[in-house]
Amino acid sequence: MGRQSGILLHPTSLPGRSGIGDLGAGAYRFVDFLAEAGQTLWQVLPLGPAGYGNSPYQSLSSMAGNPLLVSLEALAGDGWLAAADLARAPDFPANRVDFGAVIPYKERLLGKAARTFFERAGEGARREFDAFCADTRHWLDAYARFAALKAANGGRAWTEWSARHEPDPAAVEAERFIQFAFFRQWNALRRYAGAAGIEIIGDLPIFVAHDSCDVWANKELFDLDADGRPRTIAGVPPDYFSATGQCWGNPLYRWDRMAEDGYAWWIERVRATLERVDRVRLDHFRGFEKYYEIPGGASTAVVGRWVAGPGARLFEAFERALGKLPFIAEDLGYITPEVHALRDRFGFPGMRVLQFAFGGASPDDPFRPYNYVRNCVVYTGTHDNDTTLGWFHNSDSGASTLDPAEALLERARALRYLGTEGSEIHWDFIRAALASVADTAVIPLQDVLGLGSEARMNRPASADNNWVWRFEEPSLIPRLATRLGDMTEIYGRLRASRG
Repeated sequence: MGRQSGILLHPTSLPGRSGIGDLGAGAYRFVDFLAEAGQTLWQVLPLGPAGYGNSPYQSLSSMAGNPLLVSLEALAGDGWLAAADLARAPDFPANRVDFGAVIPYKERLLGKAARTFFERAGEGARREFDAFCADTRHWLDAYARFAALKAANGGRAWTEWSARHEPDPAAVEAERFIQFAFFRQWNALRRYAGAAGIEIIGDLPIFVAHDSCDVWANKELFDLDADGRPRTIAGVPPDYFSATGQCWGNPLYRWDRMAEDGYAWWIERVRATLERVDRVRLDHFRGFEKYYEIPGGASTAVVGRWVAGPGARLFEAFERALGKLPFIAEDLGYITPEVHALRDRFGFPGMRVLQFAFGGASPDDPFRPYNYVRNCVVYTGTHDNDTTLGWFHNSDSGASTLDPAEALLERARALRYLGTEGSEIHWDFIRAALASVADTAVIPLQDVLGLGSEARMNRPASADNNWVWRFEEPSLIPRLATRLGDMTEIYGRLRASRG
């Protein structure tokens, strides 16, 4: 595979007219920018329908696509919306997602497109739709019923629904159409990226949301009480990001029950993911070896315990069913030798984050670039970090457990290591990542653009103002592609077709 590099950007952060990034023209222009900059990777966050807090990591389904990513312009091009429908769009902000305005706007027009499709679609389009429904029946039927019932119950969690169990058939068909539209657009975009020599890195969260089709349709696989509420929930203990830990609220798996059928639910989930992307980042990899169990209903992660996970048995089942696994292990945080052994047994690359490289004076720190191995993926920062510029200029940015004096010392170590005065610290970080021995380097677009904390994507342990950042269309100027491409060439990561 050789040395590669690419950019981390969730599609919701793309520019566009509908208030949120989508799979339309803006996504194709971003692929063009990647190609012009000599990149071979586009990493995204989970693509499912976002749930609590609009988080892609709290999805309503681990297999469905996010309806908000469906391009309305593409639907109009297919004849399922009229140009007049798009002309009446609200005046959305260009640099952030106003979910409160976007959701009802897109839901209304997606519903209209579905009605138009079923009234007017030609024979070819109907055959394509029917084939999609048949190919995805193993997850689509349950999801369409779940989504229709959730809408009929005012968006409430499934544990609070009324006794009516059969949704409106027309609503179920509309949900099927929306998924058809999503995957039709996603597959076209992925083919376009592939033709440009660009692979997609997807993201598979280890846990699923309690208020999801996954739990609703498979209650026996989760640790729930008689009312369907979680008896135990997932999270992590106090760490770099939070002094009280992170209490995620996801229900924990009954791994013993999952083992009885050879982890069939997990295999289908991974299979569905690999049909959509080329490589997969396994979020919270350490949870497969041991996971942190918190009592259900807790609001912090201070009280909890580590419990043994499925370990190698799960990945052996994956390999038997799916062959070689193109996984990236997210092995950040408190990692034990057992987690490293599990990762290395299957040859998965781990992650290194440059923002973590300067927090201590130990020469053995694995985040120091001189300690990298080839089989790893280096990031300047991730979606959970501040941008590099924000990290550098805010002494409490991203590391709430550090006092300001220690944070300033951390920045001083970074300048000394990088041999810079810091006027372009984001490019210093990009250079260090690309120059490293790591086979793969991924840079958040915010760092390429040189943006500060206003462009941060997520603040762990906080539910406010996350997942809203968008970049504006004029940002991807040619000189950025040239600068990134030249640096990529210097450090041996240039895509073969460039120049």
